[in-house]
Amino acid sequence: MVDVLDGRCLVTRGGACVETEAALQNKVVALYFAAARCAPSRDFTPLLCNFYAELVELAQPPAPFAVVFVSVDSSAQEMQDFMRQLPGAWLALPFQDPYRHELRTRYHVTATPRLVILKPSGEVITDKGRKQIRERGRACFQNWVEAANVFQNFSG
Repeated sequence: MVDVLDGRCLVTRGGACVETEAALQNKVVALYFAAARCAPSRDFTPLLCNFYAELVELAQPPAPFAVVFVSVDSSAQEMQDFMRQLPGAWLALPFQDPYRHELRTRYHVTATPRLVILKPSGEVITDKGRKQIRERGRACFQNWVEAANVFQNFSG
């Protein structure tokens, strides 16, 4: 489980709180910093959703990959509206959680969207996940899995 999220409540698209450890254990975790009002976020999100679907929803076995949305929206309503476009399995930090801002600072997020790929320890594998997905597609995931050192039966 990603240590930087340990003890945090993560929410589903429907607003239910999920136990972080069970949801993220033994997975490569992507922190997705994005906002509904941001045109580049609206442009990249469908690509990221397709990337996720190919790795997790359509693959057998599913890849050890989870996305946690970290909203940079101006309001809880904007965040909810944006989350409706995301896959149902994605989790998010609640809008009211000030930790969203701490994560932006920790991972030097100055522009959105930003996709930060983490090891279970919270150490950054890459803060250029968006660029890697655009340039390499699914091929970048195998490198992330190897860098994260998570158990996997994923063959890419």
